[in-house]
Amino acid sequence: MDTLTIVLVVVVVLAVAAAIWFYLQKQRTERLQSKFGPEYNRTVRTEGNSRHAEQVLAERQKRVEKLDIKPLSPQERERFARAWEAEQARFVDEPATAVDNAHRLLKEVMRVRGYPVADFEQRVADVSVDHPVVVENYRVAHAIAVRREQGDVSTEDLREAMIHYRALFADLLHDGGTRPVRELRTEENTKARGMGR
Repeated sequence: MDTLTIVLVVVVVLAVAAAIWFYLQKQRTERLQSKFGPEYNRTVRTEGNSRHAEQVLAERQKRVEKLDIKPLSPQERERFARAWEAEQARFVDEPATAVDNAHRLLKEVMRVRGYPVADFEQRVADVSVDHPVVVENYRVAHAIAVRREQGDVSTEDLREAMIHYRALFADLLHDGGTRPVRELRTEENTKARGMGR
């Protein structure tokens, strides 16, 4: 083979390799966007670019795959549902206490499901893998709870925190359960409208 032929073969091989690499990257991006939804966009904004964000999301997935995440038993689901209803009822007379208890109850559900609960940021990252649509609710509710500790919230803020906590709580409670998530969301939207009165 002459030099020109060798150069052309190398160029073609490199072009094919580049096309395969770009295709695989596009597939990875689409897969992560589909899995993480709004959490994908949030992570891109936080990390500054999609390459770093995709690495972070892929690492989250690998970490959560190693955890023993399991659905709640029907008895656990019922117990937690009753506890949540009690906190919603408490909100009328003791909104700050109800928000604190809702936060603790959410952590307890996570723990029973198999999520590590020691560090808030790690909890959020872990939960975002299986609950990417509602994890932002957890961040918002937590931020309100932190502001409450500093004495900087109104009753309306506390009501908002309860609604945000409830979104993730409902997803965690029924994930792996017998009721479809869309059915649960319809019920939760009805309850949220009732709480807003």
